[in-house]
Amino acid sequence: MDTTQLLKGVLDLAVLTVLKDDDGYGYDILRRLRESGLAEIGDASVYGTLRRLFGAGLLTTYVVPSEEGPHRKYYALNAAGRTQLTLSGKTWRAFSSTMDALLTERGVA
Repeated sequence: MDTTQLLKGVLDLAVLTVLKDDDGYGYDILRRLRESGLAEIGDASVYGTLRRLFGAGLLTTYVVPSEEGPHRKYYALNAAGRTQLTLSGKTWRAFSSTMDALLTERGVA
């Protein structure tokens, strides 16, 4: 199965999840996602998702100076982002449970 199509559908949820407890800048968020097992995520997809989530009012940003290069733009969940994370998490769990039941019922996997 092509996981890139699956990732497109759940990238918002994955990004919101890795920002739940710790703010992060673009590359840091990408690294956390990859370390969590989502190795196929592309840089552009994550940066585009961050911009879109910020534009949707789910994230706030702030800049932290860096002595090792350009300043870093950090992203943080705000109240709307936390609400969306909860709703999306419930939706994912229900969908995942339905798919697991369907596969089990039909003797797949």
